[in-house]
This record gives sequence, C-alpha cells and structure tokens, in this order.
Amino acid sequence: MTALRKSPAPERFALRVDKGCFRVADTTTAARLRQRSYSVGDLVFAEFKKPRNPKFHRLAHQLGTLCAENLDAFTGMDPHKVLKRLQVESGVGCEEIACLLPSGGGSYVARIPQSLSFESMDEGQFREVMRGLCRHLAATYWPKCTAEQIESMAGCMVQESA
Repeated sequence: MTALRKSPAPERFALRVDKGCFRVADTTTAARLRQRSYSVGDLVFAEFKKPRNPKFHRLAHQLGTLCAENLDAFTGMDPHKVLKRLQVESGVGCEEIACLLPSGGGSYVARIPQSLSFESMDEGQFREVMRGLCRHLAATYWPKCTAEQIESMAGCMVQESA
C-alpha cells in the first residue's frame, strides 16, 4: 500500500489587533515574516482565527491522564497518546481517508486524528471534540457514567461565564 502524506498546515503568524490594523505580536513572528520576504505594503491573503485559551491544551491532557490512571486499556500511556487513541477509536476529531489495499484486495477507511493544539483548532471545534471523546468514554469504558460526569472528573471543560 502506498503511504499517504498529509499536506503541511499553512504557517501561522501571530498578529495583534491594533486600531484599524493588525501588527506583529512578537519578535519571533517578525523574524519569520522577514525570512519569507514580506515587506511593508505587500498584499497578502490571510485566514483569521482567534486562538483558544492556552490552558485548554493542559485541560485536554487532564482527560488523557484520567484515562491512563484509571482504565486498564490505557495503562502506561502518556496523556497525549491516550487522546490520539480515543480520537481514532471514536472517529471524533479525525479525518477519514479511504485506502485501497494492494492487488485489488478491497479497501478500508483510515482515521487520522486532527491536532487538538490551541493554535490548530478553535474553541468551538475543541469543545465538540472533547464532548465527543467523553461520550465515547462513557459508552465504551465507563458505562455507569455520563459524558458530563467524565468531563467533570477530568476538569477538561472551562465553564462559560454567564
């Protein structure tokens, strides 16, 4: 079977909103822009995403830690690997790709987990994925718990302010 390569994600640059414009947020971004030969007055196309609060990255891993410490199926795994496995098992937060087996032996669907990092996924998408993972955990590993109870145990969701 031929391996599929995922095209690299577009490079992102940190910008701050200023009055009527965007400005470079830090010296690292300024250096990266210079390396790419961007100059004042250049026309560029951009996709704007407001990143999720960075503490969500830590909170997502709390769910992985909860599983690794309490479920035999995840014993010895680090939180990141637990999350990736849950994504693949459940199909939540995954891209699905149809793959053909060599010599006409049929096909299968491969699940490729998306990055959960705060710069890769916005807050709405992240919340959907986390809730989906908790529903999967409740259905598969903790049938006596609801998805909401698992979220609460992991402390993986920040309560929205009223």
